[in-house]
Amino acid sequence: MTTDRDRDAGGRARNARPRDALGRPLPYGTEGEERAPEGVVRTPDRSLTEAQELLDAGRPFHAHEVLEDAWKSAPEDERQLWRGLAQLAVGLTHAARGNGRGAATLLDRGAGNLAAYAGDPPHGIAVPALVSWGRALAAAATAGQDLDRRPPRLRT
Repeated sequence: MTTDRDRDAGGRARNARPRDALGRPLPYGTEGEERAPEGVVRTPDRSLTEAQELLDAGRPFHAHEVLEDAWKSAPEDERQLWRGLAQLAVGLTHAARGNGRGAATLLDRGAGNLAAYAGDPPHGIAVPALVSWGRALAAAATAGQDLDRRPPRLRT
């Protein structure tokens, strides 16, 4: 038995279903949100600017995609930094979807990945503030409290 799968131009499996603003799949034929292109290599400054704009617009899932691209193209010594930022954005996505457990897990994981960069944060990233924000929001999610989903400031 073969299964038809959505494929990209390179033949890789890709889900082509439309998505809502929080990245949840919608039925085929439904009009969804425009998705950020994957695999775009941006400068760190551009990545941070685009991610902040998306966070401020209430689109943490899309910010995560930008930050994930930065993580995948970053030099080895910065990969955990960008991974942590992407995880914070995914945590915020889970919070917006009402998934407190997922939010707590990703926010805590993201804060943990960022913590190593607190002493000398690259690119003007507000690492200490982001670590504190992520851990506080994770604790609130774990306690079942209403979450303040205002986006964090990525830079000092």
